[in-house]
Amino acid sequence: MPSTDSFNSDRNWGVRPPNSRQCYTMHPMEPTLGAVLVSREDIQQRVDELGRRISQDYAGKTITIVAILKGSFIFLADLVRQLDPGIPIEVDFMSVSSYGNSRASSGIVHIEKDIEVSIEGKDVIIVEDIVDSGLTLQNVHEILSGRGARSLRVAALLEKPGNSRYKGPLDYIGFQIEHQYVVGYGLDSAQKFRNLPDIRVLNEI
Repeated sequence: MPSTDSFNSDRNWGVRPPNSRQCYTMHPMEPTLGAVLVSREDIQQRVDELGRRISQDYAGKTITIVAILKGSFIFLADLVRQLDPGIPIEVDFMSVSSYGNSRASSGIVHIEKDIEVSIEGKDVIIVEDIVDSGLTLQNVHEILSGRGARSLRVAALLEKPGNSRYKGPLDYIGFQIEHQYVVGYGLDSAQKFRNLPDIRVLNEI
């Protein structure tokens, strides 16, 4: 996989305009898109494989899928369409934030939307876009573990191994990537780039 250093924000100082004695303006620069890290073709192939694995593991059962918004919505939509149509599923969402509009986790998790369905006695899969610090997943897993689910597994599109606070198993992983900031296929930077079909590196400015 391609590798870059950790993402750090930077600023660009403006130049002195003509006919001005003292006017220096600081203009924040927008991040730029870098290399494609995971192509749309590779994503689709891997999602197909995960769908087949989940279908085999849950044959004869009903699945309750809890997707963590917002980054997982495209992964979720593609994944559920690869499941065996004979497997009944129900889908609900949690909105949990530890990033806001910044690129670094604040370390504080805020639950903005809880699930509406009961998961007591059900087989639950948490769907997450990326496991980075693991803070979001750790908190969601602890919350749902206390609600009486019969089983609780995790499907993550991406994992950055090594620094995660989440110590539980990742049952279904799309790709392991190095520690670089990525966007696309639902992942964002300050709400931008979610609609990119590939997963791409966001370049340091």
